[in-house]
Amino acid sequence: MKPFYLTIGTLSLALGAFTGSPSAAAVDFAKDIQPIIEEQCITCHREGHAKGDVRLDTKAAALTTSEKGQCIIPGKPGKSTFYTTLIIPADDEGLMPPKAKGGPLPKEKIALIKQWIEQGAAWPDGVVCKQKAKAVSAEDAAAEKAVATTKDIYTRIMAKLDVKDAAQMKEYSVTIPGSDVAFTMVPIPGGEFTMGSPDGEAGHKKDEGPQHSVKISPFWMEKCLVTWNEYELFMLQEEEKKTRTAHKTDAEADKVADTMARPSQPYVDMTFGMGRDGFPAISMTQHAASQYCKWLSAKTGQYYRLPTEAEWEYACRAGTKTAYFFGDDPSKLGDYGWYAKNSGGATKKVGLKKPNPWGLYDMHGMLWEWTLDQLSPYSKDAQTDPWVKPTKPYPHATRGGSWQNEADRCRAAARNGSDPVWKVQDPQLPKSIWYHTDAQFVGFRIVRPLTVPSPEELQHFWHSGVEKGD
Repeated sequence: MKPFYLTIGTLSLALGAFTGSPSAAAVDFAKDIQPIIEEQCITCHREGHAKGDVRLDTKAAALTTSEKGQCIIPGKPGKSTFYTTLIIPADDEGLMPPKAKGGPLPKEKIALIKQWIEQGAAWPDGVVCKQKAKAVSAEDAAAEKAVATTKDIYTRIMAKLDVKDAAQMKEYSVTIPGSDVAFTMVPIPGGEFTMGSPDGEAGHKKDEGPQHSVKISPFWMEKCLVTWNEYELFMLQEEEKKTRTAHKTDAEADKVADTMARPSQPYVDMTFGMGRDGFPAISMTQHAASQYCKWLSAKTGQYYRLPTEAEWEYACRAGTKTAYFFGDDPSKLGDYGWYAKNSGGATKKVGLKKPNPWGLYDMHGMLWEWTLDQLSPYSKDAQTDPWVKPTKPYPHATRGGSWQNEADRCRAAARNGSDPVWKVQDPQLPKSIWYHTDAQFVGFRIVRPLTVPSPEELQHFWHSGVEKGD
């Protein structure tokens, strides 16, 4: 056997591979570290803006001890706050950069910073880090554009606000500018009701309980489901632009509305042969329905959105406490709605059956209707204007039952959640954020709250942030 010799140099290189010592590949400050500091840190940590008494714009400032300790200690990342604040839990207030500003950093960037400090934190003399804008992805650019559009719409809404008190609320009709298509909104008085169904109700399901008290603020709700006449003005942008030439329109409103993202061209007839003129629009995603509300708000200068689950059930019940707003007898459902026994396997024109006590049509049956909420278990606690903001793509809550369902699924308390199978036949990759081609049983109607929220709140109501998996 030949003798094996291990030189000091060989040992040094071997240890360097494991310990990140200077023998490892040197981290280049200008190439690897300076861009991170300038994109992620300088906004809050520079001369004149030394948050937490920490500066990272110059070498001297970065090596100075702050109220939290020394920012950078060459050779000691575990004692350098520049590194230790990068690796704490994402929900910790001390995380740098904060979660609200893009934190935590990607693991590879954190590893570079650690290695740089281990290697002595080489920072060329005279180099000053200056604030630079982050590279904006197409997705981030679209999000920024959406926020800007929301602010423009808010300004238009507040300029046209004419009803500020519940006593002034009346039924009204609006013709969508640039078209001859109109819709009607019915006032829903504020009040309190018991949400959910009792265990003994025929057809009761576990997710309809526990029953709990809910207070609801005043709002208007659309008298009927949104029809293709209304929805296609939003869905088919180029066709909508053509209609403007023959109808009275609002150029400023069109300018704002035209900045919005609109549905992609459908690859099948989205009516599926059920009917278009006067028939309810079907098979859109919750995101698409919310974007219609935003677009309509831009076009009309009035605030519209989807109802919450609580608002929908409150409006459906219309002051009643029975399984249906007409009582507990499902044999009477045919007088008020379209369901499995009388639909003939398809949707019908809206508004042909009897309305509920508050003047709303097709609340039982016809289509499951989108709400704003993530479908989640109820709390037994009393609530005021509850809304479960979505944090994941599925399931979103729909209400009302459909032309496919038996009577028990059309009750006021019945709940249904969206599912990925609703677009299983969608040939696109990734799947469309606009269409649920396999859900020919889902549609929506809109509401207009009496109180207009802030632009930030409007953005949350119109953009769930989880539509990519919708």
